[in-house]
Amino acid sequence: MPESRRRYPYVQLDVFTDRALEGNQLAVFTDARGLSSEEMQALARETNLSETTFILPREPEVERERGVHVRIFTVAEELEFAGHPTLGTAYYLHRLSGSELIELELKVGKIPVRFTNPDGRTIGEMRQRDPEFGQVHAVDDVAAALGMPREMFDDSLPIQTVSTGMAFVITPLRSLAAIRNLNFNWAKAAAYLAKTDGKFFYLVTRETESPDARLHARMIFYNGEDPATGSAAGCCTGWAVKHGVVGSDELAVIEQGIEMKRPSYIRIRATKSGDRVDNVRVGGCVVEVMRGELLL
Repeated sequence: MPESRRRYPYVQLDVFTDRALEGNQLAVFTDARGLSSEEMQALARETNLSETTFILPREPEVERERGVHVRIFTVAEELEFAGHPTLGTAYYLHRLSGSELIELELKVGKIPVRFTNPDGRTIGEMRQRDPEFGQVHAVDDVAAALGMPREMFDDSLPIQTVSTGMAFVITPLRSLAAIRNLNFNWAKAAAYLAKTDGKFFYLVTRETESPDARLHARMIFYNGEDPATGSAAGCCTGWAVKHGVVGSDELAVIEQGIEMKRPSYIRIRATKSGDRVDNVRVGGCVVEVMRGELLL
C-alpha cells in the first residue's frame, strides 16, 4: 500500500433498532480531520446511505464547552440537523467514552443525547430544538402534489409544517392502506414543497402494525425512502402533542421503515404547557454492524 494514501476509520450502525440489519443505516467516519468538504460529500455519495457523518475531534476543553464537532451529509447536500445521524454518532461516542451524556455541536447548535439502560438495552434520547409551527396546508393542494385521492387524508388533523432544525410537512392519512398504497412522485412533491416552508413530507397514520406504536410513518425523498427519520419524528412529536394525538410528556412510539423491510421504532415525547410545546425528545436503540477503513 503506497505510504501516500490516507487512512480514515469508519463504523456502520443501524439506528432506531435493537436488531442488526434493521433500522436506518449510518456510516460514521470517526476522525475526519484532513477531509475537505468536497471529499466528505463524495464519501456520502460513496456510502449511498441516507446520511453519513464525520466526527472532527478537538481539544477536550473545547469539546466540554461546545460539544463534539460533527458534520452530516446526504448523497446530495450537507444538513444542519438530522435525527438518526445524531443518535447514531452519539451512540458511537458513548460506547467509546462511557459517558451517559454526549453533546454534539451541529450546524443548528449543541444537541445533547443522554443514554440509559431502562430494560437492559442501551437507549439514547436526544433533546431537539423547540418546535416551530409553520404553514397549515390545504388538503386539496397536498393531495394533488402527492397524487392521492382526498379521501385518503385524515381531515380531523391539520397538514402542517413543523421544524426542530429541519422543516417537515406532517401529513396525516386515514389508514395503513392509504399509507401503503402511495403513488409518490418526488418531482411533483418537490415542486410543491419549493413553494412552501417545508423541505420534505412526513406521512403518518394513527393505524399501526405494532400495538405498542402510536403512529406509523413513511418519508420519501430524493434518495428514495428513509427507514427512520429522527428529525421528522421530532417535528411530528411537536405536532402530535400540540394536536392531542400524544399527551404531554407521554412516551409514545413511531414505527417506520416497515414497507421497505427495515423496521424502525422511534421513541418520542414532548411537554405541552398552554399552547406552547417544548422539551421535544426523540430516542431509540442503536446496533453497530461494521467497521472498516477508507483509503484515499
